[in-house]
Amino acid sequence: MSQAENPNIESQFEPVSFVKSLTSRPGVYRMLDAEGTVIYVGKAKNLKKRVGSYFRSSGLTSKTQVMVAQIAAIETTVTHTENEALILENNLIKELMPRYNVLLRDDKSYPYLLISGDKFPRLSVHRGAKRKKGKYFGPYPSAGAVRESLNLLQKLFPVRQCEDSYYQNRSRPCLQYQIKRCTAPCVDLVSESDYQKDVQHTIMFLEGKNQQVMDELSQQMDTASQNLQFEQAAFIRDKIISLRRVQERQYVSSMQGDSDVLAAIVRDGIAVVEVSFVRGGRNLGSKSYFPKGSSDLTESELLAAFIPQYYLGKDVPAEILLSHEVEESQLLQEVLQTESGHKVSLRKPQRGHATRWLQMAMTNADISLTQRISSRSNLLQRFEILQDVLELDEMPKRIECFDISHTSGERTVASCVVFGLEGAIKSDYRKFNIEGITGGDDYAAMHQALSRRFTRLNNGEGKRPDLLLIDGGKGQIKEAQEVLAELNLSDLPILGIAKGPARKPGEETLFLVGRAGEVTLSADSPALHLLQQVRDEAHRFAITGHRQRRAKARKSSTLEDIAGLGPKRRQKLLQQFGGLQEVKRAGVEDLQRVDGISAALAQKIYDMFHPDN
Repeated sequence: MSQAENPNIESQFEPVSFVKSLTSRPGVYRMLDAEGTVIYVGKAKNLKKRVGSYFRSSGLTSKTQVMVAQIAAIETTVTHTENEALILENNLIKELMPRYNVLLRDDKSYPYLLISGDKFPRLSVHRGAKRKKGKYFGPYPSAGAVRESLNLLQKLFPVRQCEDSYYQNRSRPCLQYQIKRCTAPCVDLVSESDYQKDVQHTIMFLEGKNQQVMDELSQQMDTASQNLQFEQAAFIRDKIISLRRVQERQYVSSMQGDSDVLAAIVRDGIAVVEVSFVRGGRNLGSKSYFPKGSSDLTESELLAAFIPQYYLGKDVPAEILLSHEVEESQLLQEVLQTESGHKVSLRKPQRGHATRWLQMAMTNADISLTQRISSRSNLLQRFEILQDVLELDEMPKRIECFDISHTSGERTVASCVVFGLEGAIKSDYRKFNIEGITGGDDYAAMHQALSRRFTRLNNGEGKRPDLLLIDGGKGQIKEAQEVLAELNLSDLPILGIAKGPARKPGEETLFLVGRAGEVTLSADSPALHLLQQVRDEAHRFAITGHRQRRAKARKSSTLEDIAGLGPKRRQKLLQQFGGLQEVKRAGVEDLQRVDGISAALAQKIYDMFHPDN
């Protein structure tokens, strides 16, 4: 029911007469500008009082005054209850995206962990409707938090994580079996009963029953030891040690049930809401939200606007802990309970374990806000635009780009450069000397470099990228897909960037794995400029590495050319680090720890292997 159907936008809006005609029933109001665009959506328990409050002579914020000055018409919709008004307001905000409302940028579904209902269950990430058979755990605040849990679980309990299509077509164990991250049920190298034990322990761990898992493993270790199966007993002992270390690293409280912790801070014209997920007494991680149009709100007002947008239409935990009291908490509770079908508690904790979770969330919120304020806005904008054009779930905060360089197939070198929100992360750059391939085979070189890089990642070395950028076309992309599939990393986005026919900047062809056709960006696109910058850096780094390798091949010994590094010091250096490759990887401080290596000499050694730094 509308109080102002099809208003004449061009006519003079008279707020006094309009407010007099309004009903006192609950409902939703929409403010429109002279062009008919909705600039604000709000809800009201009493439409007459709420809308009338915008036209009082004093007490309005500067932002509200600017908004009111643009009002050319107001539309209203009456609802039966205030609860209905809250739900309608939320739906209209998401649909219309009014410029003066608090708007959430990220409205993706939560990721979950799923243990499938197969004979040999698979552990995987799941989004969307829960139609598949199996057990669901979560939700997790981000894809990164899920991947961290998957990586941890794979080290503790070797439950398969490969795609079913990959699993069903194996004739031999994959690399995951070789590095003891899977027991190879695909080729019947583990019995169903033994596999189910690992599945059950995974479930218990995800439910927060760490101590029960350790107790069961201790019994298995004792049994294996009594049966003189000492190798098996040692394997179980190492698993218990790993579990205990995990428990030491992560605070687990005696809180029952599931909780979300919301911490809000408004500072320097930027607002943040930090959402931490607590499940089974364990913090699954947190995620930062920077709602638009919220810089002039108080923390309480920010939370009141954030909660309905964030939770309506999604899974809601039994308890939501808040950093600030919310004025309409009772109304929000009722709506969330109706929508979720279970009791929901909204409260600001005053004591006990809950205050510890809140303090942690506030600390993370403060750190996130500080980083946001201090980050370079231009680079941040490029990353945000790149997320939009590639339609990624999350903004890629770490991009790794690979390129190949050689001269007629001689001394092939692959480069890996890393870019983050702070720009180039040179400390994470890597070069790979390619061996054992046909000279000039760029596909094989790319395959070898990616295999070495991501095998190390699976072994716990280095950080996982959010986007893998390949300097090349479909052939190089195919090699990347094969490597990541073998290593259970198929969910990592892969983007290929190939130069156009004229090889001119701005004419690049982009291929995103999983999307049909090419990704088209204009020559002036900030996202394309970012990709060009990363690609060019990878190209430069690869050429530099190739030239260095050619030059070093003509030298008898790299270390012999360093003044002040005699035979005894060279021998001690190689013994301490276990070989020349480790000396190359060492930092100045690491080199300086070797007896007889001064700070100046350590710098010389480092500069020999890192001429570009």
